[in-house]
Amino acid sequence: MLYYLFEYIEKHYHLAGAGLFQFITFRSAMAFVFSLLLSTVFGKRVINFLRKKQIGESVRDLGLHGQLEKAGTPTMGGIIIIIATLIPVLLFAKLDNIYIIILLITTIWMGIIGFTDDYLKIYKKDKDGLKGRFKILGQVSLGIIVGSMLYFHPQVQMKEKLSIDQIDIENVNETPKVFGNAEKSVKTTVPFMKGNQLDYSYFIKFIGDDYQKYAWLIFIPLVIFIITAMSNGANLTDGVDGLAAGTSAIIVITLGIFTWVSGNIIFADYLDVMYIPNSGEMTVFVSALAGGLVGFLWYNTFPAQVFMGDTGSLTIGGVIAVLAIAVRKELLIPLLAGIFLIENLSVMLQVAYFKYTRKKYGKGKRIFLMSPLHHHYQKRGYHESKIVVRFWIVGIMLAVMTIITLKIR
Repeated sequence: MLYYLFEYIEKHYHLAGAGLFQFITFRSAMAFVFSLLLSTVFGKRVINFLRKKQIGESVRDLGLHGQLEKAGTPTMGGIIIIIATLIPVLLFAKLDNIYIIILLITTIWMGIIGFTDDYLKIYKKDKDGLKGRFKILGQVSLGIIVGSMLYFHPQVQMKEKLSIDQIDIENVNETPKVFGNAEKSVKTTVPFMKGNQLDYSYFIKFIGDDYQKYAWLIFIPLVIFIITAMSNGANLTDGVDGLAAGTSAIIVITLGIFTWVSGNIIFADYLDVMYIPNSGEMTVFVSALAGGLVGFLWYNTFPAQVFMGDTGSLTIGGVIAVLAIAVRKELLIPLLAGIFLIENLSVMLQVAYFKYTRKKYGKGKRIFLMSPLHHHYQKRGYHESKIVVRFWIVGIMLAVMTIITLKIR
């Protein structure tokens, strides 16, 4: 909203400083600061409200040290992150930008799913919360909406860097064109490879000459899978104080670098990456989300005064998935979001191995002392603060490796 206000002021009144709102970097910085203040100042009031309404965590005794002391700690704190993200975005972002619209839909949609899950657990005393099939249905529905918007909307385009031969051919007034014309595409980035692009439509080439028209048959299911996997991965990671919020902040900030680079034609040219028009605006959203996560950490680090609940974890995972897909970096998710992946895999391996050994030997065996993986280390006697900080360190290393892929081919 403020963007349009100051655009009007600059155009009609030429007020000094009004032009700052034209710069994504300025609006991103403002969004981060405003979100951080909201989540820290407003967050305390939300926690007090949740405590007053006795919206506390019900804890199952899993034999973990210090676990029972967490009973009654306010949950559904993801509301703090969501509000601290949405308000700065509404104030500082271009609200007619298709990528901002998609991210707003994702945040609200996943927030509702997570809120419903938490509500059923707390108020209806249903320990399972929202049934798994309904949760999956919500994630799949969002995937269809997001995938369709990214594939069919005319504003979602990309420009591919031209080869030397193409530059020679397409000289315009003796000035070589660095990028081609904007076009619809389902190409994505393949890390660590020269000529690092993959066109999803290639997988349906057998359809015939007009196979590219049906690329949505590959693209939309992929979007559904990534959103579902990431939201569940973030949900599983939210098991000890500060782990999910801190890890998510590292991932989100890294994705912010990609959104800014992909939306800036100069840096896209320098780094030899896809130039995606209008995608730079997502940096404002990313900054707001990062500020909300950092502010939430103020209250979520050990000993936590509030938990994000599914309201926060499902939302964060869904937003991270959409950001990665929008900047065509979804194949980097296993590296960048390696913590989420490991947590997911630890549960899958534990369950699969237990069922296999029970069927073969009559008694189920385990790979880990407990899954997800962070509980394994708790069982081994590590303090949860040490576990969280070490997971953060690994997350930072993975983020650095992800950024390096911009130049290593």
